Amino acid sequence: MTAKRNPIPSVWARPRREPEQPALSRGAIVREAVAMLDAEGVEALSMRKLGARLNAGATSLYRHVATKEELMELAADEVFGEISVPADGEWRTAVTGAAFSFRATTLRHPWLASVLGQAGLAYLGPNLMSRTESLAALFVRAGFPDPGNAISALLSYVTGMSATEAAWLSTVARSGDTETEFVARLMPAAEQAAAGYTHLADGHRAQEGQSPAEARESKFRYGLDVVLDGLALRLPDGG
Repeated sequence: MTAKRNPIPSVWARPRREPEQPALSRGAIVREAVAMLDAEGVEALSMRKLGARLNAGATSLYRHVATKEELMELAADEVFGEISVPADGEWRTAVTGAAFSFRATTLRHPWLASVLGQAGLAYLGPNLMSRTESLAALFVRAGFPDPGNAISALLSYVTGMSATEAAWLSTVARSGDTETEFVARLMPAAEQAAAGYTHLADGHRAQEGQSPAEARESKFRYGLDVVLDGLALRLPDGG
């Protein structure tokens, strides 16, 4: 006798219950969860607190979302819907636009990058699937023989850099200062720490005259150009 298999632990692998209660739809639950994550972070999110914000009990939420893990999958896919992938144009320009849109979305929702590796099968969500398909179309038109690998390389870079920026901006926000004020207060300690390290000290001086936001964007663009330069070498004509 064949043993019964456990269900796949993902909202995208579970049949959706229909019809939804008009007063408490899954869409309303997810939108409120995103607002709560933006305001309070992942640690503060619970089905009980979310239910209170929606004037509903946690039991009512479980009719639409089975677990907190499923809720995180849905929330991640909800914000992926904000990412814009240009439909046409020269491939580097279009991919750069998509990368900056991904970065901007992550910085609007600082919790996103930190949960991507924990949000179950988030990559099966319709918004992420749609954006990935659009990226694949760009790379295929450009002539890439392996668009999937190109997308993985691109998103690995963008996710990693965006996660670092989001963590930094969360630290700044907790301080109560603007980013410029925080950097100004931090700079004496940073310069003292870099003293005696020639290359690190030179790096600090190279950023003089830039605002913190400009410095972050410059670093992101530099790394993105390096990734795209490498990808271009994979084209049959060498880019």
